[in-house]
Amino acid sequence: MRAILSAKIFFCCSIVTIFFLLYMSIKEFTNRPYSNEQVKQLLERKLETSTFWSDSTSDVKIAKSDFNNTNSAKKQMKYILQWTSARNVPFIYMGVGQEGFNSRNCPHTNCIVTADRNLLGDVKKFDVIAFSGPEVIRMFHRSLPQDRSEKQKYVFASIESSHYYPICSNRLDNFFNWTWTFRLDSEVRWGYMLIKDSNNNTIGPKKIMHWMKLQDMEPISDEFKSKLRTKTKAAAWFVSNCFDKSGRMNYAMDLKKQLGKYGLELDIYGDCGTLTCPRDKQDDCDRMLDKTYYFYLSFENSFSEDYVTEKLLHALRNNVVPVVYGGANYTRFMPNGIYLNAREMGTQKLAAKMNQLISDPEKYADYFKWKRHYTYHSLHESPETDEYCRFCAILNDEQMVKRTSVIKNFRDWWDSPKFC
Repeated sequence: MRAILSAKIFFCCSIVTIFFLLYMSIKEFTNRPYSNEQVKQLLERKLETSTFWSDSTSDVKIAKSDFNNTNSAKKQMKYILQWTSARNVPFIYMGVGQEGFNSRNCPHTNCIVTADRNLLGDVKKFDVIAFSGPEVIRMFHRSLPQDRSEKQKYVFASIESSHYYPICSNRLDNFFNWTWTFRLDSEVRWGYMLIKDSNNNTIGPKKIMHWMKLQDMEPISDEFKSKLRTKTKAAAWFVSNCFDKSGRMNYAMDLKKQLGKYGLELDIYGDCGTLTCPRDKQDDCDRMLDKTYYFYLSFENSFSEDYVTEKLLHALRNNVVPVVYGGANYTRFMPNGIYLNAREMGTQKLAAKMNQLISDPEKYADYFKWKRHYTYHSLHESPETDEYCRFCAILNDEQMVKRTSVIKNFRDWWDSPKFC
C-alpha cells in the first residue's frame, strides 16, 4: 500500500515539475529575441514539445506544426549572414540575432543577424549575405562564397568613403545585388541627415531636388535677425583627424592666413588645433557655435560622390553658415544660396566672401531663409528612417526582394571619381 502511495506521489510530482519547466521555457522564448544559439537550436530540434515561438513585433505565436517545416519558419524570419567580420562598421552595431532591431524599436524585427555560416546548414539558405566594404575589397576569390542561390541578395555595406577604399579591379563586377552605403542611389542609404518640407514630408536628400528659389522664400523674422547679431567670430572648425585624403588641413591653414588679412580668425578645436571643446560637453559646444560664430567648416576627409557626413548637419542645426569641402554635389543636400563651397571658390575668394557677409548683416541673414521652409534631421531620430531598421524593412518588401538586380559595373559605380 505504501509503495503504491509513494509511486502516486512521485508520479504527481513529476507531472507538476514537467509542466513547470514547460511553462518557464515558453515564458523565456516569448519574452526574449533569439540569439544565434537559440535560433540554431530551434532549427535543429524536431520541436517534440508544443513550445510556442513568439514574434516580438506582432505577438503572433506560431505553434509546433508550423515549425516542423523548416521552410515555413524561414518565410517568417529573414536571415542575414555577415560574411566579413562582425566587428567592422556597420556590422558592429547590428547586434546578434534580433537584438539590434528590437533595441531600436524597428517596424520590422523579424530579421536575424549572425556571423555563423553553419547556422542554417548551407549558406545558400540565407536571405542576405552582407559584406563590409573595406574588408571585401581586399578579399581573394577563394575567400568569397563559392556557391549562391538566385533568390538571395549579396549586399555591399560601407559607411567609409571610396576615396579611402577604392576597388582597383573588376573582380566584384556582377557580384553584388544591393548596396548599403552613403550613396543616394543605394538600396539602403547610410547617411546622416533627412530633409523635410514645411508640411513635415520627407523630401530628401535625393539626386534631383526641387528646391524653392531663394528669392521666393519668406524672409526671416526680426527676432531671428537679432539673434544672429550676437555673433562675434568668423569661423570655427571641430576636427580630430589631422591626416586625410582630401587635403582639407592644408586648405584650412591657407584660409586662416587669408582671413587674417581682414582681421578675421579661424578657430580650430580638437586634436588638430589649439582650442578645445570636449565631446562630453557637446551641448555647450553647439550653443557656442550658435551664439558666437558666423561660419562653420564642414570639411570632409575625402572626396566621393554623395559623401556628406554629420559635419554638414552640425552647421545647419546650429545656425551657422556651412562652408563645405567635399566631393558631393551639394545641391542634393541644400538649396543654393545657403552655403559656401570652398573647393569651387578657392581660399582668396572664400575669405573675401566671408568678410563681405560678416560686414552686411542683411545679406548674411538671407542665408537662413531656408529655415522657414525646410528642416534637417538625423536619420536616427525615428525607427522608420534608422539605417538598421531600413535594412530589415527592405527584406520585408516583397517587390524589392523579387526584383532581379545585379550591379554589373560595380567598380565604375563605386570608384567615383577613380582613385586607383
